[in-house]
Amino acid sequence: MSKATGTPSRPEAATAPAPETADTHDLIRVHGARENNLRDVAVEIPKRRLTVFTGVSGSGKSSLVFDTIAAESRRLVNETYSAFVQGFMPAPARPDVDVLDGLTAVISVDQQRIGTDPRSTVGTATDANAMLRVLFSRLGRPHAGPPNAYAFNVPSVRASGAITVERGARRTVKATFDRTGGMCPRCEGRGSVSDIDLTQLYDDTKSLNEGALTVPGYSMDGWYGRIFTGCGFFDPDKPIRKYTKRELDALLHKEPTRIKVDGVNLTYEGLIPKIRSSFLSKDVDSLQPHVRAFVERAVTFATCPDCAGTRLSEAARASKIDGTGIADACAMQVGDLAAWVRGIGEPSVAPLLAALGETLDSLTRIGLGYLSLDRPTGTLSGGEAQRVKMVRQLGSSLTDVTYVFDEPTTGLHPHDIERMNGLLLRLRDKGNTVLVVEHKPEVIAIADHVVDLGPGAGTAGGTVVYEGTVEGLRAAGTATGRHLGDRAALKKRVREATGRLEIRGAATHNLRDVDVDIPLGVLTVVTGVAGSGKSSLVHGALAGSPQAAEAGLVVVGQEPIRGSRRSNPATYTGLLDPVRKAFAKANGVKPALFSANSEGACPGCGGAGVVYTDLAMAAGVASPCEECEGRRYRASVLEYRLGGRDIGEVLAMPVNEAAGFFAEGEARVPAAERVLGRLADVGLGYLSLGQPLTTLSGGERQRLKLATHMAGRGGVHVLDEPTAGLHLADVEQLLGLLDRLVDSGTSVIVVEHHQAVMAHADWIIDLGPGAGHEGGRVVFEGTPADLVTARSTLTGEHLAAYVGG
Repeated sequence: MSKATGTPSRPEAATAPAPETADTHDLIRVHGARENNLRDVAVEIPKRRLTVFTGVSGSGKSSLVFDTIAAESRRLVNETYSAFVQGFMPAPARPDVDVLDGLTAVISVDQQRIGTDPRSTVGTATDANAMLRVLFSRLGRPHAGPPNAYAFNVPSVRASGAITVERGARRTVKATFDRTGGMCPRCEGRGSVSDIDLTQLYDDTKSLNEGALTVPGYSMDGWYGRIFTGCGFFDPDKPIRKYTKRELDALLHKEPTRIKVDGVNLTYEGLIPKIRSSFLSKDVDSLQPHVRAFVERAVTFATCPDCAGTRLSEAARASKIDGTGIADACAMQVGDLAAWVRGIGEPSVAPLLAALGETLDSLTRIGLGYLSLDRPTGTLSGGEAQRVKMVRQLGSSLTDVTYVFDEPTTGLHPHDIERMNGLLLRLRDKGNTVLVVEHKPEVIAIADHVVDLGPGAGTAGGTVVYEGTVEGLRAAGTATGRHLGDRAALKKRVREATGRLEIRGAATHNLRDVDVDIPLGVLTVVTGVAGSGKSSLVHGALAGSPQAAEAGLVVVGQEPIRGSRRSNPATYTGLLDPVRKAFAKANGVKPALFSANSEGACPGCGGAGVVYTDLAMAAGVASPCEECEGRRYRASVLEYRLGGRDIGEVLAMPVNEAAGFFAEGEARVPAAERVLGRLADVGLGYLSLGQPLTTLSGGERQRLKLATHMAGRGGVHVLDEPTAGLHLADVEQLLGLLDRLVDSGTSVIVVEHHQAVMAHADWIIDLGPGAGHEGGRVVFEGTPADLVTARSTLTGEHLAAYVGG
């Protein structure tokens, strides 16, 4: 019988070939997923299709896609290697899921920063630098040497001597070693040199035991104190100003030296080499806030005078192809460099030129043609970093793999989102499965399949509330379905400026002597296509101006929150300090008892709440501490109460519940109530106070930073893409928050691409008209209504289409 009609099948149908068994494996099946807040999620995802995962921030999207599907695929691929090789590889545990079937190899393209090492650049991250080095080693004149001779991260090394080979009969072999590298010896390939202000390292009127050292973390109570007081190179009880020249040199400059203190072998190193290795070898922006503040106060950075910031040795700089050196090539805008590469007509390196040209063209196709290869990766935004990672995949011949993207439209102008959509569809059309975690309606619209998680966030989420087509989602009653067609209206009345911040002759990066006035007392949106100069204007020209410092400028950037699994919203926001004091006062004990990182920590797990067991080549295991049952504190500490609750119960409270708890009665703590109010204002009322920061989604972390910076009302707040990671339903709440900030007397400047924020602005500054050297100019200043009416820029066209103007 025919399934479609119920009529007898024709005879020829019986002879039709049966489908191959291999062709039936067309789904990724997930059953019983319980990672993080997932609640026995069951979902079937079609292969070789584009599936978008939606839902409010914290609903479980990343837990399902990255922590379950992608994590298990990586684990299974790792298991195909021998035990010996696995010993050198990460060994993640199996995700908490009952069934995962139909997996393919996964390539994850997330928003994690590529690297914060000063020597990591766009060129090194995309392998374009490696190809350029080979090109110059073949064609560069005068010839500097092999490819390593053009590498700024390879030092020149020369050595001679003898080595003893212990294999069978011992024998001694004389050996010499010579390697020519391209690293500038003065700056060691960093492009800048640093000078340290000694007055910021110590107070010379005090002795070490009196706390003379002012370097963060260099307390005499810990290991550093044990090393400095026991090394014997100077008297720890003598004021530093009375040190002899030899003692001061040992304190500041002594090279690493093995010492023994109280029978323990330790290493002593002078302050300056120690600071250079522990602080200055990293990207300054990656340091913890208090360490970054110290570095900015104590260290002066200047362009290396030997290599002029190119990072390269003299021989590498001198070698050229048609008058262009490798440093010149890396400083070009990617689009210009691609044209230069195409102009090299040398048949002997034709395959290399083709591969390099394709890599550069891929950067241009994904909207990064305005970058240069010498741009440090630590300065890239999350969206830029993700697109740089995509370059490796665009030219790949691999098919039938699963690509996983984490909000690939982050940092993209509406004009650029169209281009990103085309790239996602191209990957799918090559026969790949594409999984995208995304909030933007423009990306949801191109999906073949949608999985919507919710209904809420945190403990209120973790379930699949819709699975099907985009048309079905629009009709569904979920938060995403209800808000998919949302359009913010233009303001009928805009606020009047109360003053202005003047920027004159701004020329940072690609800005072209920009003169612009930023109004105060209003909500100002700075927009433009990616690479048009927005960040250069706001973070460079504005943030560095004396006028901004006088106005009390506070910048909430895109830098990720840095914290260990011990960090949580209570510690990050400073909420735990008044709570600990309140507990201490109510019980007549020390506040330190109520810190899981100090005296109150459970001795069994050290205050972590879990015990980690390293199983070498196998996955490590984390199990709840048996002594404290995961509550992190000593049993004696949990006997102390405030308002009938112990400290463990308080940290398990969601923000909304804790706000009520600390608002009245014996547990009333006004300082805690204010912090909790700010967390609720940014939509984090569902978060538990003690939830590890490592489990928060990108949107949650962004809002947590915003809540922390809201403590100082007044002045000028700069927000860099506050809608990053926000669900459509959360954007409306963000607009209300921005209004409350402005109405409280704070001038708010937002760097943003989201049309809802543009429509809600009082004033818009649009940069462009293009990216890189095609941008850097102010192409519009005025109200959103005027921008829609004029439609004179790309932003104006997209905003008019958004509001239906």
